[in-house]
Amino acid sequence: MIAIIDYGVGNLFSLSSSLKAIGAEAVVTRDEALIRAADKIILPGVGAFRDAAAKLAETGMDKVVKDEAASGKPLLGICLGMQMLFEKSYEYGEYQGLGLLKGEIVPMEGVVPKDLKLPQMGWNALDLIQPDHPLFKNIKGGDYVYFVHSYYAAGCEDSLIASTEYGVPITAAVAKDNVWGTQFHPEKSGTVGLNILRAFAEA
Repeated sequence: MIAIIDYGVGNLFSLSSSLKAIGAEAVVTRDEALIRAADKIILPGVGAFRDAAAKLAETGMDKVVKDEAASGKPLLGICLGMQMLFEKSYEYGEYQGLGLLKGEIVPMEGVVPKDLKLPQMGWNALDLIQPDHPLFKNIKGGDYVYFVHSYYAAGCEDSLIASTEYGVPITAAVAKDNVWGTQFHPEKSGTVGLNILRAFAEA
């Protein structure tokens, strides 16, 4: 069973619907016992880092996520959920992340060419840096996925498994042992996204 953590931030319905579409058993919950009993965990997220980090702490889910990740349980962060796996974010200030991955979340403004719109919103191709990673077993390099973000993970070379080109290479997916993350939304990425979720469900 996959536990989708409900801490008040995230696109929970479409994510749970996508998992059900591939035949995976999933539950949206903030019940600590249920999360600890799950085989795998997904940390979703949309919106601002500061608000999400505060809500994660208020619900006590930050400790649960850290504990379960430390136990070796597969964890997938999606979009803002992926960003929260890192050490800190500089989105409208400086805020601490979960510290499960090395790196920090920084603005795309000033990094990508000025003629490109921010947030990056829409379909972009994946450059698979580690094409043999289990997350990619059902897809190939050049497949398109859906992004919506204006901040990205930097200094994460030891966990970077895929990037996307948006004037410059931008972090698209990361993985370190049992902790995985996608900057894009697999639940909004059609068949390719379902195949990525299927790979996580089968990992």
